[in-house]
Amino acid sequence: MLLKNYFTSFIISKEQKALKGHDMSKDQAFGTIIFVVCLIVAVGYIATVAAPQVVKSILPWFPWSAEQIQFGAIATVVLVAFLAIMFIGAWIGWTMATTPPPKPIEELEKETSETNKPEKEEK
Repeated sequence: MLLKNYFTSFIISKEQKALKGHDMSKDQAFGTIIFVVCLIVAVGYIATVAAPQVVKSILPWFPWSAEQIQFGAIATVVLVAFLAIMFIGAWIGWTMATTPPPKPIEELEKETSETNKPEKEEK
């Protein structure tokens, strides 16, 4: 019963915020735009791969056949994924190449032993 009341109050508060014109922050608005664009692109991609004839009928002036449209959609995604992986690999390589090597353990041990040495009191 307590859980039901919690969800009911949660839903009502969400509806009240929606009715009051809940203000979004800039980040939330940008996130909403990204979400909607990605959703539209995903639905368009699935439609293109699953039914390229529909895309051809919607865009009759497009010079490719239905099979070429389907191949182009798949090839584009494969190309983008390949380039993203190559970019990540290049970034890792660049970071490794430009990062100075760490100090040898012997030097670190020497530094820590010098800083931990108790100072002799002068009398």
